[in-house]
Amino acid sequence: MKQELDLDAVIRQRIRGLRLARGWSLDALAARCYLSPSTLSRIETGHRRIALDQLVPIARALDTTLDHLVETAADDDVVIHPEPQQSAGVTTWLMSRESTVRGVTVAKMRFSPEHPSGPDRQRVHPGREWFTVLSGTIRLYLGDRVMLVAAGDAAEFSTMVPHSIGAADGPAEILTIFDQDGERAHMPTPGQSS
Repeated sequence: MKQELDLDAVIRQRIRGLRLARGWSLDALAARCYLSPSTLSRIETGHRRIALDQLVPIARALDTTLDHLVETAADDDVVIHPEPQQSAGVTTWLMSRESTVRGVTVAKMRFSPEHPSGPDRQRVHPGREWFTVLSGTIRLYLGDRVMLVAAGDAAEFSTMVPHSIGAADGPAEILTIFDQDGERAHMPTPGQSS
């Protein structure tokens, strides 16, 4: 029974927090989810039991999922301890969990000068790629263009354009975000060494 009450409190806090983060009044959210403002107020304050038929339109109005409203969050899954994976002159640390929202993966990558890159190494795949350079300089081959991306700068491009990334003049580290297609194309599989 206590777990159920704790979950109710978490759901109520999430609803209120998401509403306030959007700058919406009770009236504004109530209109979007077809509930009365007084019903929504009682849900947020705990004076009304939360029903599934109310949660679905509330989640939809807040542009979230029912799963995200009701998921329990344990303190043990806050800190991520990334394990390095090495492959052909690149060390990769996954900085996000497998269950990230909308299939997005965040990774830190260190490129050594030995990492093979260049015009003949360019690949294409569906999606978009984004990275920011943490240290060093990255040489980005993008179609017929070659660009140097220095520490503090970022790059974003369609991955349907042939591309290759490597270190320029020494090691370089990036923080990158991949969608599911980008992750499959760029991340080494466990145990892969080449």
